[in-house]
Amino acid sequence: MTDAHTHFDFQRLSERERYKLLIGTVIPRPIALVTTVSRNGQANAGPFSFFNVLTHEPALLAIGIEHHPDGRPKDTARNIAETGDFTVHIVDMPLMQQMEICAIKFGPEVDELQEAGLATVPGRMVASPRILAAPAALECRLHTVLKVSPARDIVIGEVVGAFVRSDAVDEKTLHVDQRLMDAVGRLGGALYTKTQDQFEIRTQTVDDYRRRQASTPTKGS
Repeated sequence: MTDAHTHFDFQRLSERERYKLLIGTVIPRPIALVTTVSRNGQANAGPFSFFNVLTHEPALLAIGIEHHPDGRPKDTARNIAETGDFTVHIVDMPLMQQMEICAIKFGPEVDELQEAGLATVPGRMVASPRILAAPAALECRLHTVLKVSPARDIVIGEVVGAFVRSDAVDEKTLHVDQRLMDAVGRLGGALYTKTQDQFEIRTQTVDDYRRRQASTPTKGS
């Protein structure tokens, strides 16, 4: 263990260099397996790890979507812009291989869900299909698109409905058993991580913290 650190000035780094540092340090990142439908009804699925929940009131999540090298929007971004909805699925260990198939850069005419053998049902509150095998699915309506550069959009969606696998959630308390969720996180490069190695730390109240400080012997006493 060392307290020495190397500083990197992002203004002096290339796009690729910034990318490598960000994906190597902001870890683990949750994976959104996003389903959409095009204006003409063509289903699409793609995974994104520049993704997270932003707030619960309103219930908003964000997905960073990069365009194709020629500037064309990816199918996911185009479909969301055209239809105004999408569904985010949490990826668990059993879904990993099928998620990777959905990451292949197929053309817009290809249904990744069919290629990956993923059974779906129609969405309940949105048009986008829901993947039955996913432990959780968040149905979203488009809230805002932030065009942060000609090559990238940040899509913010409002969660209007959620499906959670029944054995992993208590319907009365809404407690979700994260071990049964078995979610996977993205690391740098081609690496992933499981979320089964867990520990609990509860944030103290100010009074509890002060009492513990008062009862802890100081060095040399």
